[in-house]
Amino acid sequence: MPWVAIVCAAIMWIILLFLFNKETAPKPVTIDPAAAAKISQEWPTVGKDVYSNGSCAGCHGAEGQGGLGPALAGNTKIVKDPAYVYNVIVKGKGTMPAQTQLNESQVFAVANYVLNSWGNKIEEPLTPAVIQASQSKIDPAVLKNRSRFVPEDLKLPEIFLATFVMVLLTYGLIGLYSVWAEGQELHPGIHKVRSTPLATLGIITTLGLTVLFSILFVRQMITDFAGWAAKEPVMPNVTMEGFYAAMILLMLAASIALYKKFFMDGEVLVEDASGEFPW
Repeated sequence: MPWVAIVCAAIMWIILLFLFNKETAPKPVTIDPAAAAKISQEWPTVGKDVYSNGSCAGCHGAEGQGGLGPALAGNTKIVKDPAYVYNVIVKGKGTMPAQTQLNESQVFAVANYVLNSWGNKIEEPLTPAVIQASQSKIDPAVLKNRSRFVPEDLKLPEIFLATFVMVLLTYGLIGLYSVWAEGQELHPGIHKVRSTPLATLGIITTLGLTVLFSILFVRQMITDFAGWAAKEPVMPNVTMEGFYAAMILLMLAASIALYKKFFMDGEVLVEDASGEFPW
């Protein structure tokens, strides 16, 4: 039964990951041939007008030198990944909101203006075809969501599956631990245990790792708090915080399990075939 529960949990976990991946998959970009043809002609004038008369220049500077927003002049990052500029304009990032007031032609015009001004230069104009091709790669927004483990918007099927996976996994692990620690059959009497050198090494190792992960967790928390307090706040590394916290709990659980199995005598008063669990 423990193995049946774990296998069922694994199957549901695969289904859950499929749902998460579907939620975070980038939406396909509709390519308008007429808009693509006009981009090369329009961006020097329309793009400049949108940048200068909109909110772009107010945050990034009239010459892309930066201000409230990051500097765009001579920015090798955006030149290497032109689709990044499009995604930031359309979706927003950090303190910059999505520029929903711009139509498709204006978005491509101002993106190309930024990518071809103040020392920036791309070989070919940014077009819907380039955006479409970039979606074959992993979208930064998808990576961000996956690093959080789940999408921002959870729906009822995901909540149900996640809860059921955790219940089945817990049920199965308790069963496997019970068989490992106490055996399949319990006989009346006192059960003496004798530790082995390997068990002693195991419990020392797990306790040492518990201390190590505790130090790493505290150091990560200090780093993240310092990042929040900095002039330019840095988002905390929640993934590493969660990893260290989980490893602390796992190492403590392993230490307790080793102690139970190899260092603690047990006593069975009555042999009873019935029980709360089916194993």
